[in-house]
Parts: sequence; C-alpha cells; structure tokens
Amino acid sequence: MHGTPVAPTCRAAGEHLRGRVAVVTGGARGVGAAVARSLSDAGVCLALLGRKEESLRQVAAALPTRSICVESDVTDRAALATAARRVEAELGPASVVVANAGIAVSGPFDQTAAELWQQVVDVNLTGSANTARAFLPQLISTHGYFLQVASTAAFGSAPMMSAYCASKAGAESFALALRGEVRPHGVQVGIAYVHWTGTDMLRGIDDHPVLTALRRHQPVPARRIHTPDQVAKWLTRGIAQRSPHIYAPPWLRWCQPLRPLFPALVARVARRELQASPSGTPFSGAEVLGASERADRRSYPDSPSSPPSEPC
Repeated sequence: MHGTPVAPTCRAAGEHLRGRVAVVTGGARGVGAAVARSLSDAGVCLALLGRKEESLRQVAAALPTRSICVESDVTDRAALATAARRVEAELGPASVVVANAGIAVSGPFDQTAAELWQQVVDVNLTGSANTARAFLPQLISTHGYFLQVASTAAFGSAPMMSAYCASKAGAESFALALRGEVRPHGVQVGIAYVHWTGTDMLRGIDDHPVLTALRRHQPVPARRIHTPDQVAKWLTRGIAQRSPHIYAPPWLRWCQPLRPLFPALVARVARRELQASPSGTPFSGAEVLGASERADRRSYPDSPSSPPSEPC
C-alpha cells in the first residue's frame, strides 16, 4: 500500500475525481502508467491491472493516493472477475475504468503467425470487452465512466498493421455500441483517439518503412510525437468531463469529418512504398512492437492463470 488514503474506502463522492476509484488496465508502462499517475495526482485511488506484478509495483510506488496492484491478463475472464471483486472489497466500487491494455504486431499478414494475429485481437478488442464485462456492475452502481483507449489506427488502416488496425477499429465500434446500451443506467462510455505517442511500442518505427512513410506524409503538426505524460493529461481532463470522445492531441477532433478520405490516402502512400521495395514488401516477417512487450510475452504463460497479487 502506498500513499495516504484520500478517504477510508476511496468511494466515489460528489462530481469531482477526488476520492473516486479508477481501474487502469495495462498500467505497468506507457500511457497506462502515465494515466495512473495523472489520475492519482487528481486524488483518485488506483487499481493497476497488468501482466507483471513487479512492473505494476514500480508504478504504484510513486502514486500519492491509495493503490492496489492485480496481476491479471485481460484475455482471462476469470482473472478479471477476481480482480473486480478485489477492487470493490479493498477500494470500493470503480467509478472509472480505463481499458488501455494493448499490443501491436507489424509485418505482412501472410507472414504473421495466425496465433500472433489472434493474440492482438484478443488483447486489444476482446480484452476490452472482458474488462467492461467484469467492471460494468460497479460502473452501474456508481454511474461511472468507461474509457476505451483506441487509436488513430481506427481512422485509416495501415498495411503491415492489419491485426492492430482491425482490433482498434473493432474496439471503437464496441465502445460505440456499449455506449447506447449503458447510457440508460447512468454510465458514460468515452473513446480516446491517441496519435503518435513516445512509448516503448513506438520505438523502432524507423525500421518499419510503411509507418515511417505514413508519418512523413502527414502535416508537420501531425508528425509530432507526444510524451505519455502529455497524453495522460488530455485523457484525465476528458475523464473528469466524462467526454464521449477524447482526442490526444486535441486537434484530432477536426479529423473526424475527413475520415472517409483516410483509407484511400493511406493506401496510396503504402502502395508507393511497397512498390519501391525491391522485394515488393519491406518486411521479412512479423514481430511484436516494443522491447518490453516482447519480454513480457516471452516470460508470461500462454494461458495465464496467475493469482491476484498482494496489495501494493
């Protein structure tokens, strides 16, 4: 346990974030860890969910408010159900749930192992649905807020990123459908559209010609890589306002009306890049993006069954 509790049980109180309980999946690093820090600075009690207890504890150690760590995989419904029970018992019912856990794989579809392709969809799409299923009863009781972290990959699918783009587009669609179902219960569903962010997942982008070309052809402001802490501030502000859409950076909101144009533009750039490659494709195989994520996947069981961790 770290920090001084804001309230005995950290239950939701009033219309402000202070004293509320938030759950963040993928909370060990990147945007998830930054969102946890930003919410904690706002007085929110945190439940950090992720695949590696040690990594979660490192984040929790710096949080000023009460926090617990639960080692669980979002593809494991039983583990998430256990996590939800722990959160309610130790912190109180969640008022905010941030479905942030995600992985990305780059490479040609026909050279990506079917199991790896499926894993991206299982984490990014099905994992978000599993998270919502586990915590929806608590969100209904608190009239809470569910935030689906999506991506501008949902705007226009990039070749060599088929699983990631499909899963993020699916996550957006899932969140839109869920919004209509839970609104009568007082639950709001938000979607966060995150652009280039300086996380471990983005490192090595220069080794991926199609992504590099797509970024090079974007307007100068759109090429900027934002820090996870800056993205977290935008997300936290949207969470506090229970926004239906959160854009990181905010100017992305003006891209929504242009979305019908993006697939053709992306296809044109990608086709030019692929044709310029001597082999017809600039990749020799598929790989998980992010050194830390690759390490986690190697060291974690294929079928996670680890028990929840002890409180941080």
